[in-house]
Amino acid sequence: MKNCRIVIEAGELRPESPLRKACERAKTAVAIACYPDGERELAKLIDDELRASNLRIASDARAVLMALLGGDRQASRNELRKLALYAHDKGEVTLDDVMAVVADASELKIDPIVDGAFAGNSAAVETEFAKAMAAGTYPGVIISAAQRQAAWLHKSALAVADGTAISALLDGGFPRVHFSRKGNVETALRNFSVARLTLIIDQLATAALEMRKQAPLAAVIAQRVLLSIAVNAKRRG
Repeated sequence: MKNCRIVIEAGELRPESPLRKACERAKTAVAIACYPDGERELAKLIDDELRASNLRIASDARAVLMALLGGDRQASRNELRKLALYAHDKGEVTLDDVMAVVADASELKIDPIVDGAFAGNSAAVETEFAKAMAAGTYPGVIISAAQRQAAWLHKSALAVADGTAISALLDGGFPRVHFSRKGNVETALRNFSVARLTLIIDQLATAALEMRKQAPLAAVIAQRVLLSIAVNAKRRG
């Protein structure tokens, strides 16, 4: 069709990805990289949004808030505006404010599912996944979180292979790992090699595609791939 633009949204595509190569080579297509917010961008976003509401933020509250916000600029902006509204006329945003407002909308409720999968805890995956489904959580949200975690673990595993200490990644990496997750994340880093994480990234991408194709089976597909990761984690190496 003439005068018709088609936008294809995808996750992180490697240079050899067929879709990326096809768009980069085509005369009528273009591939545009959209990078997630990093630590510097998030810090500026926090300052800008809170300053607009005449609010400061305590140092401990800032540290936790940085860990809770993600790479999606609009989602982060929405959470900050909600936080500013909650702390209206207080002058300073405290840690209690952050935990009362932002944590509820963060992935903390999804983290036990994802962390359980990569730490090899099948029982936790089953239990927490059932809770998420009962609460009406869309399975795709969980798989998206698993994809981000797999990408972070892959990047971290490469750093470990180059000599970086796991403790340094847990305490000083970005995004920072919430203290409640450190044990499971450390287990995951010890369980998986770079090569196995690459396969898991592909496995999750396939599951995400199948969920879109077979929406009525999305929950089944999501749970199956997460349990597969949990079983895989027990093999170590």
